[in-house]
Amino acid sequence: MKAAVIVFPGSNCDRDAKVALETTTGQPVDMVWHGDNELPKVDLIVVPGGFSYGDYLRCGAMAAHSPIMREIKDASAKGVPTLGICNGFQILTECGLLPGVLMQNANLKYICRPVHLRIETSQTIFTAAYHEGQVVEIPVAHNEGNYFADPETLDRLKGEGRVAMRYATPDGVVNSESNPNGAAQNIAGILNETKTVLGMMPHPERAADALHGGTDGKIMFDGMMEALS
Repeated sequence: MKAAVIVFPGSNCDRDAKVALETTTGQPVDMVWHGDNELPKVDLIVVPGGFSYGDYLRCGAMAAHSPIMREIKDASAKGVPTLGICNGFQILTECGLLPGVLMQNANLKYICRPVHLRIETSQTIFTAAYHEGQVVEIPVAHNEGNYFADPETLDRLKGEGRVAMRYATPDGVVNSESNPNGAAQNIAGILNETKTVLGMMPHPERAADALHGGTDGKIMFDGMMEALS
């Protein structure tokens, strides 16, 4: 599996994603600058976390207009799997690859801690190594992770099996107590219509090694490698 990680001014999880991918695949990862006009031929694109453009204007809004995003949109239209993590999720909504928006956390505070997630579907290359209903623990680190969409969009996401994961209790109960940021319906990650684009607020690359304190994120990287190799 050959992967590319996009680098924006202010990215700070790009190298974490690179290490997780290279450790999993044994293959070098292409680090692609946001100002480039070409993408290398790859099996997976990762739009990483961080603070692109310092989160000025609106998280992901400026990065969505970087030259490389035109190439990413073209590649995703051709079916190249694209994973947006945290700020990457925000960028994917801002550029129109995913519906909805990520707003400021309901408590108006930056959140950085492990959370429990209930996997809602395993019918994607991103979640194929999990099973539906499985509860995993993966860290979050964001100030704007409060997912919002209109009721029709939320119904469509649910009805089409496009909610990838929800914030939950360790027992898998989805409720307000397990919601760290106020996200609509506890949504932590969503998919596009073809389920080849995933945006998620949690950071699987920060749970990809035992030294991180957990390896539930490694399961995602292992599953993607198997699906794309």
